[in-house]
Amino acid sequence: MKLWAGRFQKQTDELVNSFNSSIGFDARLYKQDITGSMAHARMLASCGVISQADAQRICAGLQQILLDIEAGKIAFSAENEDIHMNIETLLTERIGDAGKRLHTARSRNDQVALDFRMYLRSETGSIKAMLLELEDTLVSLAEQHQNTVMPGYTHLQRAQPITFAQHLLAYGSMFRRDITRLEDCRARMNECPLGSGALAGTTYPIDRFQTAKALGFDAPVANSLDGVSDRDYAIELLSDLSLIMMHLSRFCEEIILWCSWEFKFIELDDAYATGSSIMPQKKNPDVAELVRGKTGRVYGSLMGLLTVMKSLPLAYNKDMQEDKEGVFDAVDTVKQCLPVFTAMLATMHVRADHMRAAASHGFLNATDCADYLTKKGLPFRDAYKVSGRLVYYCTEQDKTLERLSLSELQQFCPLFSEDVYEALALDTCVGQRNSFGGPAPAQTQVQLDALRAFLQEHREEPA
Repeated sequence: MKLWAGRFQKQTDELVNSFNSSIGFDARLYKQDITGSMAHARMLASCGVISQADAQRICAGLQQILLDIEAGKIAFSAENEDIHMNIETLLTERIGDAGKRLHTARSRNDQVALDFRMYLRSETGSIKAMLLELEDTLVSLAEQHQNTVMPGYTHLQRAQPITFAQHLLAYGSMFRRDITRLEDCRARMNECPLGSGALAGTTYPIDRFQTAKALGFDAPVANSLDGVSDRDYAIELLSDLSLIMMHLSRFCEEIILWCSWEFKFIELDDAYATGSSIMPQKKNPDVAELVRGKTGRVYGSLMGLLTVMKSLPLAYNKDMQEDKEGVFDAVDTVKQCLPVFTAMLATMHVRADHMRAAASHGFLNATDCADYLTKKGLPFRDAYKVSGRLVYYCTEQDKTLERLSLSELQQFCPLFSEDVYEALALDTCVGQRNSFGGPAPAQTQVQLDALRAFLQEHREEPA
């Protein structure tokens, strides 16, 4: 018989049992459910709501159930609907009436809200740790390639020369923001809903601050209605995970381009690429493509939960059972993508020679040519036009700017002199971009030092 069956005169239809049950996916909350129940029992005893003896029997019983679950000795039942009722039923079977007292002064509404927050709090820390590992890999790669010149792009057209370190550190900045967003999300998540009851608290003399502290929360949720009906923390986490996946997907798109024959900037390690069943020459970037593809899956989870919550009246509604599967899937997806992406990045071979060769074509130093003339006294707009005419001339003559003779250059502007060739050299173009945040080695070193300091600081914070 169901734990809530007192009001009902008929057995639940089997179709409804199957439709209503969530044990198929919320079983993963078993540890949080047991931990929360033990804290609840101890608080009830300290407040005199149940006896110390009953609290001890409850905690001992729950601890043994935890051991049995982790040893694979327990099969959960759909008849008991969810992880909360499965564990309570097991407990009561094992310790008798004391188990029936566990649910005093709480509801499944605040129980599930507690379990979900605790689970996501832990997973947020795990994902943050994976991002820190990815940042370590980016730092290591960037250190090796501060002088590796490559084309910077706009509109996927070669634009200006940068370094591979500068490009990598742009992603370092993105993942740095992702880390701080996870920390912010965790801080807002870290309020305890236990004691909110079904929606209106309880008439028992409980101490919500005791359970909040025991379970590592900063404070209890301030409003009991909000305590059971809030899923902002899950939506916020899904938003953060979507941004992480967007950043990974952008990076993957570039890796896919870079390892093509058309670019050949990198070569993926054989362990992180696949072949074709029919074309023996192929080396496919399947890891990067899968990460790119799985991004849409995480976006879908975000939109799904936003849609579930968009018109729910206070407080709890059964619709909210739909909060978990999408969030669990998004968490699992991100945790699957981050380690394999990091390993793929760490093992790829960088073709610095191909990067430099690409930067040598496409007139990436055209802006530097205009800047050269501006520094000689020509107004920038006039210098811009001279540089543009030179680019057209070079296109017609199949030449590059730095290969034009001085007499050819002076046909377009008499301000050109021998020092123009040094000014148009790729290393000069990169080295003189020494403004804060730029690609000059001195500036990428500043960025590397700042990222290292950030990683050190954020490793020392609680996960």
